[in-house]
Amino acid sequence: MFLPVRTVIDFPFVPPFGKDSMPTIAALLALWLIKGKKVSLTANYGWVKWLFYLFLLSPLITVFQNGGAVHLAGKVLPGLGLHDAIAATINNLLFIIPLFLGKQFFRTYESQLLMFKVIVIAGLGYSLLMLYEIRMSPQLHTSLYGYFPHSFAQQKRFGGFRPVVFMGHGLWVAFFSLTILVAALALRKNAERAWRFSANQVSYYFFVVLVLCKSMGAVLYGIFAFSLIRYTSNRIQMKMAVTVVILALAYPTLSFFSLVPYQGITDLARMVDDDRADSLAFRFENEEILLKHGAERFFFGWGGWARNRVQDAETGEDLAITDGRWIITFGQYGWFGFIAEFGLLSMSVFRANKALKLLKEKNSRNLLTAHALLVCLIMLDQLPNATLAPWMWLLSGVLLGRSEEIIAENRLKKM
Repeated sequence: MFLPVRTVIDFPFVPPFGKDSMPTIAALLALWLIKGKKVSLTANYGWVKWLFYLFLLSPLITVFQNGGAVHLAGKVLPGLGLHDAIAATINNLLFIIPLFLGKQFFRTYESQLLMFKVIVIAGLGYSLLMLYEIRMSPQLHTSLYGYFPHSFAQQKRFGGFRPVVFMGHGLWVAFFSLTILVAALALRKNAERAWRFSANQVSYYFFVVLVLCKSMGAVLYGIFAFSLIRYTSNRIQMKMAVTVVILALAYPTLSFFSLVPYQGITDLARMVDDDRADSLAFRFENEEILLKHGAERFFFGWGGWARNRVQDAETGEDLAITDGRWIITFGQYGWFGFIAEFGLLSMSVFRANKALKLLKEKNSRNLLTAHALLVCLIMLDQLPNATLAPWMWLLSGVLLGRSEEIIAENRLKKM
């Protein structure tokens, strides 16, 4: 929440250590040195195990299929070698470890409830910095670290500013606000408090903060989650979560066969705001260009060194902008890389769907379905944006661990 963006320690033969990887390494060391515990990456079964192996192995195959250099306008994009294979595997491993941290250490109702409370308390503290930047413009990262981490122009919206704080972009902060809103709504439904604060008051407060973050996508997600958690049953919430996850998994295939109603989606957005509709249309156009390029390495992608991007053969300039996480993953690691990454995210919702059918206790059902909605929104947001971060993997892992514990307990009762 406070580390600098894009500041890294770059050791040879391994991926750079920075904001995303250092907290994971610190958590592993703390578990080992203080608690005497280790994270188990092999104690998995079924689809989780095979998707995990695919997630680690697909970059290796990508590297071996992209050994040749690409020449563009006097510029050379180097071929991939053993160094790239090792770095990509380590990077993927560090990226996915939070999933297994959550899966292994957050399996009870009490630990899941604690996670929601911590999110709300942390969000309340962070919201003070967010409100400051909404009023004064995003300056905190520059003031503390001496540089702005992204395009300042992108943080101007609707006559004001998006807060960036120390997350790198207003989109990340908006989604973080959405996460806190969902957590507060879940606590409210179970009549729980976050420290001394009423969850009901916090939920309304963060709905306002979310609107002030000026991210239309996150606001729509917030309305979606607010309406479902407040006014529908657990069963309907879970069905919606599963439906959204299936749509997110199917999106690349639908895009590949031109089955996504791009014009209809853009027209709906235009009913709200012309600028946002134009932005969405621009993303769809870029997706189409990148998808055609990615299709040339359909199964395992182009790898790194900007090889997944589309560049002018004469000038070397980028012809498309990579916005969505899904198109970045597909371009770099192909269809198998996408299935591994998004499949691991989706497993927590599918397991939660099975676990809900076994649960009778109302409070446990409330937390489980709100949590599943949150993870489905994380997946949905990876279609237009690239906001996937280690803490989101942790949230998915907690849902997976809690769901597996419910299923295991039910299995024991039948024995």
